[in-house]
Amino acid sequence: MRLLPRLRPNPDAFGSATENFARFMGTPQFLFYMSVFCAVWLLWNTLAPESLRFDSAAIGFTLLTLMLSLQASYAAPLLLLAQNRQDDRDRVSLKEDRQRAERNLSDTEYLTREIAELRIALRDVATRDYVRSELRSVLDEVLETADGQDVLLQKRKPRKPSDATTSVPRVQPAGRQSQ
Repeated sequence: MRLLPRLRPNPDAFGSATENFARFMGTPQFLFYMSVFCAVWLLWNTLAPESLRFDSAAIGFTLLTLMLSLQASYAAPLLLLAQNRQDDRDRVSLKEDRQRAERNLSDTEYLTREIAELRIALRDVATRDYVRSELRSVLDEVLETADGQDVLLQKRKPRKPSDATTSVPRVQPAGRQSQ
């Protein structure tokens, strides 16, 4: 049977409070306040009238030593607790960074493969200059084979495009009936 109730503090609230305290202990402001506190303590117990002193200089300021030891005994575990919480956050952050780096690497590899495929596909596509040069060479060959015959290219009837070479659907003009 328990005489005292079991304390169950909220670990996040307690951890947050210890981190705030540890963060404050690492500031110049804390060092200044602690130095002022110790200086006032030492001055009071050294220069004050004997009846108003509460910690004797003759026995080495025992009460001040006890208070500083007590503060240090609580400060060390609080600092370790804050450090452990920071380590946990760093571990989670490192895991997220690693996952992000893996995603970036896989995305980069995918894009590299896509670019390589596009380059390979573009090698097979004839460029406009290539087609023009080939048409000119074919035209030159045709003109050479004509061997002096008069070939009138301007009087030639334009070819009707075949269904196989065009993908544009034929639309009958308005008012015309299909034959």
